[in-house]
Amino acid sequence: MSKIYYKSLEEIELIRDSSLLVSNTLAEVAKVITAGITTLALDKLAYEFISDHGAIPAFLNYNGFPNSLCISPNEQVVHGLPSQYVIQEGDLISVDCGVIKNNYFGDSAFTFSIGEVDTERQKLVEVTKHCLTLGIEKAVIGMRVGDIGFAIQQYAEDNGFTVIRELVGHGVGVQLHEKPEIPNYGKRGSGIKLEEGMVIAIEPMINAGSAGIIFHQDGWTVTTKDSRSSAHFEHTVAIKKGKADVLSSFSAIEEILQQKK
Repeated sequence: MSKIYYKSLEEIELIRDSSLLVSNTLAEVAKVITAGITTLALDKLAYEFISDHGAIPAFLNYNGFPNSLCISPNEQVVHGLPSQYVIQEGDLISVDCGVIKNNYFGDSAFTFSIGEVDTERQKLVEVTKHCLTLGIEKAVIGMRVGDIGFAIQQYAEDNGFTVIRELVGHGVGVQLHEKPEIPNYGKRGSGIKLEEGMVIAIEPMINAGSAGIIFHQDGWTVTTKDSRSSAHFEHTVAIKKGKADVLSSFSAIEEILQQKK
């Protein structure tokens, strides 16, 4: 899709339905994610949950991707392939999910801290999540794409972390990936102006060490060049006046994680 697709209010509600199913799928993952479970078991759970709710996993068979979830432990940034990897105490596990429901797409990601994680990883998760909040604050009519990127980049770098340049957020809704691209870096006042009807996925991908990444030969897995940790959070957001309309939600996930403590 080479041009921006502006959504009607009705379409935004359909995208919200899809996005909330993504959120609920991630909440199902939150219930069971723990040291000792494989990432493939989480993928199977997500496939069944999405299917049971009359939807299709958006990632499954997307350009040949073989799974329903992207699950990326520790130094893996995004697009990790679910496998027999057994999750360990102290891991960071980034889980990215998309669904197609009623022909509309939702997309969201959450990084889980498994048990007691070290101080650097804990800070990385907190900073990345707050980068998402700061980016969303700029996702309003009249601002520009560069304002979102600047807010994310500034906060990440002020906290001693780095922003990946090669991977970006994107428009979403009618397709999984649409125009415009939403980088996690940028200059204030630069880029495409944000307008009513735009729906975008804002997704900070922040590294603990250098910003360098490696694309692996499996065609999917992306890791940090220095093998230090990365974190990833994502929401699907509709551009509105004054305040963005966040179509996905972390509420159920956070409630479950709180109960598990």
